[in-house]
Amino acid sequence: MVSDDNTNPRSLEHSSPEGRPPAVLQVVPSLVSGGAERGTIELARALTAAGWKAYVASAGGPLERDVERSGAARHLGIDIVHARSRAPAWSAWAAAGATGRHFVTTFHNAYGARSSLKRWYNSVMARGDRVIAISEFVADHAASTYGIGADRLRTIPRGVDLDIFDPERVGGQRIATLARQWRLPDGAPTVMLPGRLTRWKGGLDFIAAIAELGRHDICCVLVGAEQRHGFRRELEAAIERRGLGGLFRIVEHCGDMPAAYMLADVVVSASTDPEGFGRIIAEAQAMGRPVVATDHGGARETVVPGVTGWLVPARNPSALAAAIGAALSLESSERSLLARRAIAHIAAHFTREAMCARTIAVYEELLFPENDSGAPEIKPLALQA
Repeated sequence: MVSDDNTNPRSLEHSSPEGRPPAVLQVVPSLVSGGAERGTIELARALTAAGWKAYVASAGGPLERDVERSGAARHLGIDIVHARSRAPAWSAWAAAGATGRHFVTTFHNAYGARSSLKRWYNSVMARGDRVIAISEFVADHAASTYGIGADRLRTIPRGVDLDIFDPERVGGQRIATLARQWRLPDGAPTVMLPGRLTRWKGGLDFIAAIAELGRHDICCVLVGAEQRHGFRRELEAAIERRGLGGLFRIVEHCGDMPAAYMLADVVVSASTDPEGFGRIIAEAQAMGRPVVATDHGGARETVVPGVTGWLVPARNPSALAAAIGAALSLESSERSLLARRAIAHIAAHFTREAMCARTIAVYEELLFPENDSGAPEIKPLALQA
């Protein structure tokens, strides 16, 4: 495993024979709002700040401007190719191999492989000189399914940007503005499930749990864009069928998630299938919110049951209802204690700085091995834009 040491990378002590700093190309399909994409941007910023050159190849998207602001760009002549998704990884792997570049991959989840063809398609992520897993859950999958040894496999948990997700930095005006936009009733406890509107995120189980909870003094908010056409209508039909129309809001876009978390009395992740990490639950804890998550995948590593939140069996609305009820029943002093514990937990184990430092340390393993007398020969990489 990569050391937890967060010291500055050694990049400025090493350079290529041409005298230029090391350069990394990250490859993602697009720059929409998601975990892999956000991690790409955060790492690009960290590389630039450390004196490296950070390049990103993608089809663009809403986050492209953030990449430009970080100092990263799409250019040629890089030293490490880092693929963060299966779709572009095959061409990235081929280009890295043809030019003698180092190839790094990141497993963002335990990829399903119900056929030999799908297993082969997924296997490109196991071909890195170093393979990064975003949780121990994902690392176990990568090792057991694809035989990746400890010499290549590194576990680097996702990190929360504590400069953004800090309850002390969210002013009352931001919270009030969002409450008005969402038409939240004054004084009603708010239960929030953030995440894309797709079946496996557990929105239907959440609705069933609220029906079983039987409280009509609360407001429930589903926050996330519709991923598959028609699922929002299915959620709305389930809400109406259970007579909960007045309790629910569905918000397809939120540009201020820190303020959204501050509006929530409970943050829920009801995913029916395991999350590779679970960014939402980590961010919510950083904001000091009580969290309820399904008991599988990365949530088992980010939630401390009874200390920072609750874990419940997946696809079990009754258990989910009981945990939400317990979180809503916390006294003020209990909520404050839980908030302090949750904030400290994330700050100690899941920060953006630690994630970036550990990733750069992986790059340094490849570029500056201790048994090497000098920096490796750098050859230009030719990739089609």
